[in-house]
Amino acid sequence: MDHFPGTWGRPRDDIYGPYDHSYLQSTGPKAHTQSPAVTGTSVVAVKFNGGVVMATDNLASYGSLARFTDVKRIRVFDDAAIVGFGGDVSDMQHIDRLLGSIQIRENYSATGNTLNAKNLHTYLSKVFYKRRSEMNPLWNHILVAGFDGEGKPFLSSADLLGTTYTAPHLATGFGAHLAIPILRRRFPEETPIENISKEDAIAALKDCMKVLFYRDARSLDQYSIAVITQDGIEVKEQEKLEAQSWAFAETIRGYGTQVN
Repeated sequence: MDHFPGTWGRPRDDIYGPYDHSYLQSTGPKAHTQSPAVTGTSVVAVKFNGGVVMATDNLASYGSLARFTDVKRIRVFDDAAIVGFGGDVSDMQHIDRLLGSIQIRENYSATGNTLNAKNLHTYLSKVFYKRRSEMNPLWNHILVAGFDGEGKPFLSSADLLGTTYTAPHLATGFGAHLAIPILRRRFPEETPIENISKEDAIAALKDCMKVLFYRDARSLDQYSIAVITQDGIEVKEQEKLEAQSWAFAETIRGYGTQVN
């Protein structure tokens, strides 16, 4: 009897010869995350006078199944930045561990300097581009918010291809189609950031989350919202849309048994 579990179920080498592992080799590209299984949807963020506010819902979908309803997709980095994740949840967890290791290294650095939001965004965009160049991308679209080296509010995006762009308000997923028009109507491009208050920005994001809940089949009425200012970061992870119900659908003509 062979007492090594690693060889159980395989022919004995002394009788049949060693197994040829070359048959297991593949010449094709790696495809570890080419088909994301559990995914999160929109991340929405907007700059205001003195900071940035960001919101995501707490749903992680397994295909069309609302599988996990308590997944937090906003991460805080060293009280200097917040990162919102859309896309594959397992890749989000990998990036979260990467951010944790960077945060530890920065805190133990002899220089006493820490990364600001702009530095962090540049680093993450390079990580995305490297993985994309290896044909093994991190299947995420992220928003990074905080302050740049001059103390100005910073908000920028990076996707699985390493593509980056910045704007006064950004969104990923379906939010790019449903939330951005709301924010553009609330805060036109000619509106200076100095004229946008914290309260107005939060109210606008709550309206966006409401529209996404009703219009995006992969969204949820429970969401997380984070506000970063020079005074610190405030995160609320168990927010819920008030008085949201589909009961009105029963009054719509043609719905269910309603025919008159």
